[in-house]
Formats: sequence, structure tokens, C-alpha cells
Amino acid sequence: LPTTKQPQLFIYKESQKVQISFDKNQTRLCAFCSRCRFDEIVKKSKVEYHAGGSTQNSVKIAQWMIQEPHKVATFFGCIGTDHFGEILKQKAAEAHVDAHYYEQSQEPTGTCAACITGDNRSLVANLAAANCYNKEKHLDVDCNWSLVEKARVYYIAGFFLTVSPESILKVAKHASDSNKIFGLNLSAPFISQFFKEPLMKVMPYVDIVFGNETEAATFAKEQGFETEDIAEIARRVQSLPKVNKNRQRIVVFTQGREDTVATVGDKVKIFPVLDIDQNDIVDTNGAGDAFVGGFLSELVQEKPLEECIRAGHYAANVIIRRVGCTFPEKPDFH
Repeated sequence: LPTTKQPQLFIYKESQKVQISFDKNQTRLCAFCSRCRFDEIVKKSKVEYHAGGSTQNSVKIAQWMIQEPHKVATFFGCIGTDHFGEILKQKAAEAHVDAHYYEQSQEPTGTCAACITGDNRSLVANLAAANCYNKEKHLDVDCNWSLVEKARVYYIAGFFLTVSPESILKVAKHASDSNKIFGLNLSAPFISQFFKEPLMKVMPYVDIVFGNETEAATFAKEQGFETEDIAEIARRVQSLPKVNKNRQRIVVFTQGREDTVATVGDKVKIFPVLDIDQNDIVDTNGAGDAFVGGFLSELVQEKPLEECIRAGHYAANVIIRRVGCTFPEKPDFH
């Protein structure tokens, strides 16, 4: 929904028009869930549909960067038994992602409206089916857990803390006990604010923390770090208690067009992003997911941290030139 004004969405709940106003680059959950009528937005605005979900975006980007072999990554999530659920399954297959969805009929497949303002994006999500993921009926099933055990690297967006923190903990503990790599994204400021307890329960098992500057600042405030310096926040996050002492925690904070900040060993280093003409920026929605996808594509190939970040910058640079988290047929990353 491109606009140059303060981001606002008008969502219709039955006969009542509800106005949602939010700051640039803010994410909100839709309070009235499945009763939101996103079809009203479609009627009043020019809308494009893209298969998404934060973690699924990152997984698709990682597979795109790697190209072959196919199905390098396995994805778990929850969808409804509906049209949008079928689209997600189709899009995952087209992206060569090995998706194993928990399908249920209680809620429809989740949707998210993105309001684009210049080079900023604001989101309002109707989680719907995403809230229905059931650990006992999916993650704990032998055929699914065996896929978890086969993996060497794990990545989960912080958004999932609102749904099934017990699932995150099970995977995180497995990774820690097996000396595998577990990554977590702070995802949005509200995660650090309102889901602090489950976030800090999983943090001791996290090997790589991702986030942007706003999420980092909010996390620091909620943890009482008493600093707004991103480099210092990265140091403090790295030094938080950690179960697996064999891996030093890595912290990576992106800052949009500004330098990326990351811990490298005991130091904090700055990594310049790729230059881009502001006129070439089409849609920043999914840029953070793309960065993580690029990063993971090199991480699973055991490349140095510097190469992981370079790949992340490349992937994000490609995605912001296009609408949605989409990409050309093949990457041009060397």
C-alpha cells in the first residue's frame, strides 16, 4: 500500500471502520484477528500478494542464494486449510524449500498488510493460523522431529515467541546439547517489551542474535543496559549468560542504510552496507529477512562471519529494489 503520508491502515470489522495509525517501520498485531476484513483493503487500494512470513522469507532467500542442491532448508509453520494455505505450499515448492506445515481448520492462513511510505515500511499482521501451531501435534511427531535432528543450523524469528515458546526452547536446547548453531531474531520492539520472559528463557541457548537498531535499542531499554550505543548494546547482548560455552555468541545488528554492527570474537566491528541510489529503493519490507537469508546461506557453508554479513548485505540490496520479498531467477553474488 504505497503512500507518502504518515502510515495509516483502515481495516473494516463488520460494519465498523477501524483506523490503525503507526510510526514508520513499526509492526503491529491485529487485535481483532480473523474478524479483520483485509478484503476491504484490496477493494480500496492496489495490492500485490506475496507468500511470506518472516522466517519463511529468510529460508527462501537462503535457498535462492545457494541455488543447488534444492531443499537445503526445512521449514515448519502453521497454515489453514484454505486457498492462501495452498498458495503458501505452492510458493514454498517453487522456491525449493522443504516445507512441512501443520494444517488446521480452526483459523485461516495468516495475512499481513504492508504499508509502504517512501523507503520505510509498516506492518499490521493478522496472525490467524500462525497462532495455532501445536508442538505436540507437529514438532513432537517422530517424522518431524527427525528432520530437526538432521539439521546443523537452526533459525527462528522472535515473532514465534508469541505462539509457541515451548517449541523454540525444545529446538534451542537440542542445538545447545548437540553443539549446533541456533539463531534468533529480535524481530520487533514489542517482542522485547511484552514477551520478555519467554525471550530471556531462550536467550541462554542462542548462538546468533539478529536485529535492527530499533529492536536493539528496545531490548537494551527493557534489560536496563542504560545505553543507546548500538556497539555497546551488541557487547552487552554477547555477554549475557550462555549454556553452550563452546560457541561464543555472535550479535548482528543492521541499521538500514547505515553500517551493520556485529561482534567478531571479543571485538565489535562495523560493516558498511552496499551503496544504493534512494530512487532505486522500491520496498524495504523483507530487507531484514533477506539479510538473514543471505547470512545463513554462507553460514551453512561454514564461511567466515565477514562473508556471511557480505552475503546478507547483498541479499537485502537485491530485495529492496523489488516489491515484496522477491528475487530474480539467480543471484549475482561472488
